[in-house]
Amino acid sequence: MSHQRDRASTRNAQTGPSGLDLPDLPEATVARLPEYLRALHGLAETGLDVVSSEELAGAAGVNSAKLRKDLSYLRSSGTRGVGYDVASLIAKIEYVLGLSQHRTVALVGVGNLGHALAGYAGFESRGFHIAALFDADPRRVGERIGGLRVHHVDELPLVVAQERISIAVIATPAQAAQSVADALVACGVTSILNFAPKVLNVPDNVDVRKVDLAIELQILSFHEHRKASLTALPSTLGGVLGQEAYGS
Repeated sequence: MSHQRDRASTRNAQTGPSGLDLPDLPEATVARLPEYLRALHGLAETGLDVVSSEELAGAAGVNSAKLRKDLSYLRSSGTRGVGYDVASLIAKIEYVLGLSQHRTVALVGVGNLGHALAGYAGFESRGFHIAALFDADPRRVGERIGGLRVHHVDELPLVVAQERISIAVIATPAQAAQSVADALVACGVTSILNFAPKVLNVPDNVDVRKVDLAIELQILSFHEHRKASLTALPSTLGGVLGQEAYGS
């Protein structure tokens, strides 16, 4: 996943529970906080009340020094020799990520991918509620998915206002993505998760996260290619060295 317009830090100073203010955070730290939260929820489900930085780092897949640096932004240094209080750290991260209350989300495009996203139960447990579905295909309009009726995209302004939606997911074909983004922005949506293989042009106050599965597979292909090349290298070198020895 890539961020369409990288920003050095988030800037939205607020004061939250227990006097925790919302600090300026490096974008890389923001990207790792959901991983820490996922790991913490998993540890809490096992009955763990306190976790060391090494244990949490291992569960989140990062090194412990990086984790301690990230959590220091949240004024969470842990207790020396004991660790971090799991429940307290969950509350702090959820506050910083704005997950203290469920956020309503619109999903535009209910083809194969959109249909799967609409039926994904994991969003609710992560603090998000898909409140509205949209499509431009008359054959899709009126269909019910997960208890929600699919609206025509022309209904975006009315439904977005009614549901107080500020986050939207685009799962349309590439050629429709920009017009959909324009319509969402016009309705007041300020954050977009884009699954369409298309770079979106949006105002500076609109954040876009792009998910391109083909790009992720191409990156994995590079690593596979590199591993194969490294595996072949010793035998290639052996042949070359053998020829040089024979030639001498």
